[in-house]
Amino acid sequence: MKCRLFLFVLLCLGLAFTAQATAAEVTTIPAATNGAPFRIGVLYWSMNIPGQVAMRQGLEAEAARINRAAGKSGARGVQLLAEVAGDGAAGVERQIAQMHAMVSRKPDVIVVQPTDNAALAEPLKAANRAGIPVVAYDQYISGGTLAAYVTSDNRMAGYLGGEYLASLFPKTRNLKLVLVEYPLVSSTVERLNGFLDGLRDQGAQYTVLKTYKAVEPVAGRLAGEAILREFPRVGSIDAIFSVNDGGGLAVVDALDKAGRNEIIVASIDGDPDSVANIRARRLTRIDAAQFCGPLGAEALRAAYAVARKQRVPRQILVPVFPITRETLARYPGWLGPIPASFDKPWPSRIPIWQGQARGRQ
Repeated sequence: MKCRLFLFVLLCLGLAFTAQATAAEVTTIPAATNGAPFRIGVLYWSMNIPGQVAMRQGLEAEAARINRAAGKSGARGVQLLAEVAGDGAAGVERQIAQMHAMVSRKPDVIVVQPTDNAALAEPLKAANRAGIPVVAYDQYISGGTLAAYVTSDNRMAGYLGGEYLASLFPKTRNLKLVLVEYPLVSSTVERLNGFLDGLRDQGAQYTVLKTYKAVEPVAGRLAGEAILREFPRVGSIDAIFSVNDGGGLAVVDALDKAGRNEIIVASIDGDPDSVANIRARRLTRIDAAQFCGPLGAEALRAAYAVARKQRVPRQILVPVFPITRETLARYPGWLGPIPASFDKPWPSRIPIWQGQARGRQ
């Protein structure tokens, strides 16, 4: 599937599932013949970030697959009870209310993509008290007990950017770095920590000039404008690391329009626009891509197993793919399939990229 066609599908989904929805949205899937389907509450974060839309697409495609199989075997299928929080501080508050409301509906399992690590601790504890298992995906929840946590290997995503960036500069050079981060969710914190670890493991010297907070396009545009205003001289920045493409692409656009193409950007997510930027050598040189569709599917598989009282790993890590000009031909896109392992064409303490999901208790 070509990237532009895929983006069109994502945009259509975004229109269909508006990020400002507050009323419960019920996805009814035909019941299996052997009992009523498991009721699974699903709390999405944003429908404005394309990678998150793709996660939803993967999750709901897996629900359809489960129900097709259940229809043939006579097993119980699934019924999804979906809510969308939306972006920003309002989205965080909305998701807190949505999760409390979902607990009161007593589904068999709740699947949630948290908008904030700490904010959902109390509703998670409410679910624990009600005996409703919760599966979190993409982000963690600090407080309470999760039945399973499904996420991309976020530390590795940052690490790949750090080690690759280090390979582009002499070891004797002190790199002038700007960080575009988001300290409110576990995944982006892990990405930043991994990036710095990757630089250090390759012996890179660096100075962090400034950090900005952005994880979606509006904040990314503001960050890009601030970077240009505060670092107007060409050569004043060597590289920028962005914890995701949701904000990072807007930073790249601002810098490109200002002619600051001497800056090298490392980002994470695998947005098709970032892939196009790498192909065109437009600032971005590496983007560690999530397999968004497989991530969403893995979250629903875990929830279905929990609903059936099956044992699941406490944490499931989905691999991330380092997209560079050297590896572009191997990258299949957000929906996968996940490629086979290969030797990295740059120096690394972990010379083989591994394409297997990992579970751990």
